[in-house]
Amino acid sequence: MSKKILLISASPRKGGNSDLLCDEFMRGAAKAGHQSEKIRLSEQHIDYCTGCCACIGNQGSCVQQDDMNDIFKKILAADVLVLSTPVYFHAMNAQMKTFIDRTCPIYSIIRDKEVYYIVAAAGGQTPVDRAVKSLQIYTDCLSGTKEKGVISVTGIWDPGLVKGTRAVDQAYTMGKNA
Repeated sequence: MSKKILLISASPRKGGNSDLLCDEFMRGAAKAGHQSEKIRLSEQHIDYCTGCCACIGNQGSCVQQDDMNDIFKKILAADVLVLSTPVYFHAMNAQMKTFIDRTCPIYSIIRDKEVYYIVAAAGGQTPVDRAVKSLQIYTDCLSGTKEKGVISVTGIWDPGLVKGTRAVDQAYTMGKNA
């Protein structure tokens, strides 16, 4: 059965390591007949959550008029969410955190998603584990999510260094098996 896969790429660098892993996941998903779309957060106009709480009384709606309103629809329509981020100071980067904060209007109606995490770091395993944990804390707030896999790579800094690592094959295989 074909699935709708939405990849959220927080890499500020097009062709950055976590972004390239998204592409490999998509390539595998296409091979399996799934529909996939990658949203590069750095190419979107997404404002910070202002904490106005207007969405509490009007679920599914945000008073801000930016690209998140279209992204909300795509999140809700997806069967699979892939959250991909480089690691900055042992955590997800600001683009991913801003995205997560802005899902406040719909987080309580995001249901039954399969979730994958893609994390790329220059440092060692501890920063990766911490970044993954912070993503898991977010998806634990969503109803019925099923973690399906973690793709991580450490010790890379420059864009494109992920090529030739086992993480590339892992991303392709997970996409194909999604």
